Amino acid sequence: MCADHVQPSAAEESLPIRLNMDDSDSPSDVVDALFLGRFASGEQPYARSRSVDRVKSGLTLLPPGAKVLRSARDEDRSATLAEGDGFTLLVSRWNRGADVTVTATTDELAQKVLGQSADGAEDEPEPQPENVSMGFWYLSPRRGPHRTTRQISAGTWDEISPNYTAPVSEALERLMKVAPEEISGRLLLLHGPPGTGKTSALRTLARSWRDWCQVDCVLDPERLFNDIGYLMDIAIGEDDVAGKGRWRLLLLEDCDELIRGEAKHTAGQALSRLLNLTDGLLGQGRNVLVGVTTNEDLERMHPAVVRPGRCLARIEVGPLNRTEAVRWLGREDGIGRDGATLAELYALRRGTGPASVPSQDSGADAGLYL
Repeated sequence: MCADHVQPSAAEESLPIRLNMDDSDSPSDVVDALFLGRFASGEQPYARSRSVDRVKSGLTLLPPGAKVLRSARDEDRSATLAEGDGFTLLVSRWNRGADVTVTATTDELAQKVLGQSADGAEDEPEPQPENVSMGFWYLSPRRGPHRTTRQISAGTWDEISPNYTAPVSEALERLMKVAPEEISGRLLLLHGPPGTGKTSALRTLARSWRDWCQVDCVLDPERLFNDIGYLMDIAIGEDDVAGKGRWRLLLLEDCDELIRGEAKHTAGQALSRLLNLTDGLLGQGRNVLVGVTTNEDLERMHPAVVRPGRCLARIEVGPLNRTEAVRWLGREDGIGRDGATLAELYALRRGTGPASVPSQDSGADAGLYL
């Protein structure tokens, strides 16, 4: 049968716009466009959506009685368009996650169908004592600001405290024991050479604070403070009912350009927005802390960042001295007179030797011990 004589579906007939397709469009893009038809025409003027980070194995996410109209699978995504009495449903899946969107004739119906599709669909891993839930924010070209959660491993403070030289260990131990009512400043600053264990300390901090603070890592901090919509979504987004009243710690790693002395000239409004989030109007009424790691020396940082009262903690994380490094490794060979960084010590323990350790001038391949 010629394509011109194919009977259009109801979803196609309701689409009030003409689509121009080219070879860059995929079948999933067509499914997305067809889904918008009844909502755009006003036939189904109510919409509800939900994201599921990890869908339980075997679930289709289709509610009872839904009829599949289109199904498309691309290299990294699949899309299913379905309909039922008074509603249309789009399920977009990638890896183990999914976005579910429903349009319907009434808001109550849209909410009901969304619940039938997504309630109980999240596959929660069995919690492990050594794991902590951490959020990860990023700006998606397809979905805008998006947050996903992962279980990450984190040692206890007693387990990792030997990784730090004595003054640093004392400062970090005080930080691990901070309670919500003791918070004064809103900025947490860890600075020092790469490979000294800044990221390891932050993972353990997330474990130490998990009863009262949700830790979220921003994967693209260079975009966060240059996109006001992204920043507002993270700073003022909807409250998590289950975690209402909990603090949030936003982690921004390797933000050298944002906080160095000349940042006011090179980063435009980004530095001002960071400071506004920590103790300005933007941060008022929000239990938000901002944690920043950097390889910059303290002398090179912008004075507004390190002024008294702004920082909850300001800790320089350096290498272990020779005595501490020898005690950590259990032997002297391979350790210079100036000691060693944590990354160097792990390399020596693995037997890869100092030649494979990143230099102090570069953060490349510093791994989990930044």
